[in-house]
Amino acid sequence: MNIPGYTYGSAAPSPVTLKEFEDLKKAVLFSAEDEKYLKMAGEVLKDQIDAVLDLWYGFVGSHPHLVYYFSGPDGKPDANYLAAVRKRFGQWILDTCNRPYDQTWLNYQHEIGLRHHRTKKNRTDNVKSVPHVPLRYLIAFIYPITATIKPFLAKKGHSADEVDKMYQAWFKSVTLQVALWSHPYAKDGDF
Repeated sequence: MNIPGYTYGSAAPSPVTLKEFEDLKKAVLFSAEDEKYLKMAGEVLKDQIDAVLDLWYGFVGSHPHLVYYFSGPDGKPDANYLAAVRKRFGQWILDTCNRPYDQTWLNYQHEIGLRHHRTKKNRTDNVKSVPHVPLRYLIAFIYPITATIKPFLAKKGHSADEVDKMYQAWFKSVTLQVALWSHPYAKDGDF
C-alpha cells in the first residue's frame, strides 16, 4: 500500500500512556465485543469506501465553512490536497475497523490530531492552506461520521442486531479517536 503521507507504524510516541488509553476506552464502554464488531464492519465497508467518502466529501464540500480548511491561498479548495487527504481518510476507515488498538494505533491517533492542529497542519502534504482546524469541528464531526455510516453497515444482509452492534462499536471508536485527537489542543495538564 502506497498512500502518500500515511505513516502508520512510524509515528512518534503518543504522550497518552497506555494506562490513560485503557481508562479512556472504559469511559466510552469500548470492549472486546466492540473489537469483534468493528472487524465485521471492516468486512462490510471494505468495498464501500469510495461511496462512504463520496458522501462525506459531499457533506464537507456543501458547507463553505468546512471546505475552507482545504483551501489554498486563493481561497479556493485545493483539489490535490483534498485528494491526498481522501486516500488517507479511506485508509482511516479500514484502520478504525481492522487495526489492533495498541501502542502503534495510539501513536498514529496522536499524529492525526497533530495534523489537524497548527502543530503539523499542511506539513504532511506540503500545502499552503488554512493553518489550523478548530477543535469544535473535530468534536462536531463525531455525529456526521457516525450517523452516516449505519446505512452502509446495513447493506450486506446482517441482522438488525448485528448492524446495531457494528454501529455502536463504530460510534465508540470515533468518539475515542476524537478524544485522542484533542490532545494537541489541550494545555499542558488539561488533557
